[in-house]
Amino acid sequence: MKLAEEAKRPYRMAARSDAAAATAEAILDAVTELFWEQPSDQIRLDEVAARSGVTVQTVIRRFGNKDKLFAAAAERQSEQVVQARSRVVPGDVPGAVANLMEHYELMGDRVLRMLAEEGRMPALKVLADQGRRLHRQWCEHTFAPFLPDQPPAVRKRRLAQLVTICDVYTWKLLRRDSALTRRQTEQALAEMLAPFTKDVT
Repeated sequence: MKLAEEAKRPYRMAARSDAAAATAEAILDAVTELFWEQPSDQIRLDEVAARSGVTVQTVIRRFGNKDKLFAAAAERQSEQVVQARSRVVPGDVPGAVANLMEHYELMGDRVLRMLAEEGRMPALKVLADQGRRLHRQWCEHTFAPFLPDQPPAVRKRRLAQLVTICDVYTWKLLRRDSALTRRQTEQALAEMLAPFTKDVT
């Protein structure tokens, strides 16, 4: 009997671990959904708990407090963005534009909302700063074949131009403010990038 119980113990531990992971994901899903529905400073832990089907005590036990919960949700969101944006081959301009459009069409309005609220909560400011760094790194990696092998000041200026063209605010100006279609926006971005992405010989 003792040996049988010892054999079952790893399975019970694995089941508890899986259940805890599923609970954490449900809580992160809930706080993310609530963030897109209302200002971040109005979100209460009891709302998060109710939506994720757990108690407030479970939320606190798993994440500590509201700031840490937002930080965890922000980190998960950042990882998802990195995965989605890392599929582009350096030098593939059409692929880069398509990748940007897919990301912004899905997340652009939400990113703009987050940027508008980054001053409300430290976790959002951390996420916004991280997003800016990741976007710059993505541009530097994606357009590496077109960045001039010249003095640092020239390369810095060129990279800043590429970062600006590919920024979510540029997408907003084209897609939302100018009411271009998705196809028109994609074409406009490609045209804006064209002078900076000519074939390197």
